[in-house]
Parts: sequence; structure tokens; C-alpha cells
Amino acid sequence: MEAYIQEALFVLFQLCLIVQLYYLVANHTKLYNYKPEPGLPEVAIPISVIISARNESRNLTENLPYILQQKYPDYEVIVVNDCSYDNSEEVLKDIQQEFSHLKVVTITEHDRYKTGKKFALTLGIKAAQHEHLLFTDADCKPATLHWITRMAANFKGNTQIVLGYSPYFRGKSFLNAFVRFETVKTAINYLSAALRGDAYMGIGRNLAYTKTLFFASKGFASHMHLMSGDDDLFVNENATAENTVIELHPDAFTHTPAKTSVGSWFRQKKRHMGVGAVYKNKHRRLLSFDAVSGFLFYVLFILCLVFKFEPLLAIGVVVFRLILQTIIYSRVFKKLDAGDLLWSLPFFDLLYYLYLNVFGLIGTFIKPTRWK
Repeated sequence: MEAYIQEALFVLFQLCLIVQLYYLVANHTKLYNYKPEPGLPEVAIPISVIISARNESRNLTENLPYILQQKYPDYEVIVVNDCSYDNSEEVLKDIQQEFSHLKVVTITEHDRYKTGKKFALTLGIKAAQHEHLLFTDADCKPATLHWITRMAANFKGNTQIVLGYSPYFRGKSFLNAFVRFETVKTAINYLSAALRGDAYMGIGRNLAYTKTLFFASKGFASHMHLMSGDDDLFVNENATAENTVIELHPDAFTHTPAKTSVGSWFRQKKRHMGVGAVYKNKHRRLLSFDAVSGFLFYVLFILCLVFKFEPLLAIGVVVFRLILQTIIYSRVFKKLDAGDLLWSLPFFDLLYYLYLNVFGLIGTFIKPTRWK
């Protein structure tokens, strides 16, 4: 390889490092310094918990009673039974007999008109009696009986959106480890952005907002044609520095099982990544620069080694970035219930940026046709 080409690639390698350091130091340290409220707050504003469920009889049996037993003085739980053809209806009727604060909204399949999760959630929101809404999924289980309390306590002042966190249960497989790692990295990005006053997404497994905000912004109308985005696109459109906060106390986590096969995980990620193109331009740029610079950082490092152009300096650059990552992520990963994954950082970080670019391309050209 010509010397001037090698020098140009090394300069590009250094530029990628600078971009990566910007995300790491300017953004992720926000989460590094974040401290949740230690004591259990006293709060009693009425809350409506909303769950959209399609063929989730097993998960409803396992998780719904725990949600209905939350130690909170005034709340209702609304389950939207979205065109289920398993025995969800019977399960919900049985649970209703024990818990009077469970409300069920049933949607039946129509031959001509197909509905999705956004339609189901909209019906759940309309059925809600209360102004403050808390969302999760049927396969999610709150970490403690104080989940509602922790999330509801954030509704004060101008707050209209509360971004929670939902880690995956720990498993033994390689796929489980990477799925958890990707979830943590995604959370680091969107939670840090929210702390910086520029929230761009949330996750429907643990998210709260007000009914007034939902109807004032016309709900999901602008992206109803997309199968995904009931959570991140809604936050992307409506979050501001003044109306959005995060909640990261471990009591407020909701845990969920990770996908156990590559095929099911692929379909899930394809559905999620497909909505990224609809984000605000500034957020698309923010995410794209991170994804591309991270991927090129590793590609150019490998080229430096292959063509023996300043290999020791290139290794030093990578080690420097890894040390800085380890220092910052050692605390952040623990906060996000993923301290055991820190050892995998050198390998999974490379795999993560490869994944971002591959699924970014897939999401651009392939659109999902169903939400479940």
C-alpha cells in the first residue's frame, strides 16, 4: 500500500478515535455520575398501568399477579387482549376474580383490517381512568413491589415522560450475553442523552408518560403506518429537556427474558432498527456517527496491523480507548445490572459496532409487516 494512503488511513483512524472519545467522555460520563434517589419516596398520584398482550397467556399467568400486587395506594392495571387466539381470555378472567383493579380491553381479529400494538395501546390509553400512564409488556416482571412507586415519584414539576430501564434475565448462552450487552450499550446511549437534555428514545417495557401529552401530540398518528415505534418514536417526537427524566433505581427495573434463538432475535432487531430512519435528523446523525466511527475504528486498526503501518501506535490507541471505556463502564454496567459483562468488552464492543451497521442497513431496506 502506498505510503500516502497509509498515512491518510491512519489519520482517519485517529479521527474515529476522537469521535468515539466524544461519545464516551461527553455523553456516557453523564450516566457515570448519575445517582438514583436512595430512599423510597412517598407518592400517591393515581396511576394506570397499561399492557398490550397478544397470545401471552403464559406470561400473563406468571407476571400479571405480581404487577397487581404492587405496594402502591392507587392504581389500576389495563390489559389489552389484542386478537389473542390462545387461552389469554380465560387467564385474564381468572385473574380478574382475584384482583378488582384489573381491567381488560379485548380486540377481535378483523379479516379486512389488521391492527398492531399502537392501536392496542391507544385503546388502553383511552380506557385508562388516570392521567399518569405506566407501560410495560406481558413478558416483563418488575424487580420489586415498589416499581410503580419509583416510576410515579418522577411525575413532579414539568415532567411528562419518565424513561425506565428493562434488563434481560441472565442466561448461559453466548447469544444471551451479547443481547444483554447490546441492551446495556443502547441504554447507555439513550439514558445519557436524556440526562444531557436531548432524549431521543425510550423502551415500552418500562416507560411512563401523561395522557394529556399523548392526546395533545395526537398519539401515534404520525407513525401509525409503522409496525414499531410505539415507544421510541413517541419519545423522539415529544421529549424535551424540561419534560423528560430517567429512573434508574434497581427497584424500578423490569426484567424480561431474552430471545433464545438467532432467528427470533433477528426478527426483533429488524423490527426495532427499522424505525431509526424516522428519528429527528439530529438524532439520526448522533447515532450514525457513533455507529460508523466505531465500526471504522476497528476496521482501520486491523488494516494498520495487516499492512504494518505504525502497528505499535495503533495498538496503543486501542488500548487507551479500552482503558477509558473500562473505567467509565465499570460503574455504569453495575448500575444497569450487567457488571458481569465488563470482561467481554473488548470482543463484544467490536461485535456491537458490526451489528449496528449490518442491522442499520437491513432496517433501511426491509420493513417488518407484523409486531408479534
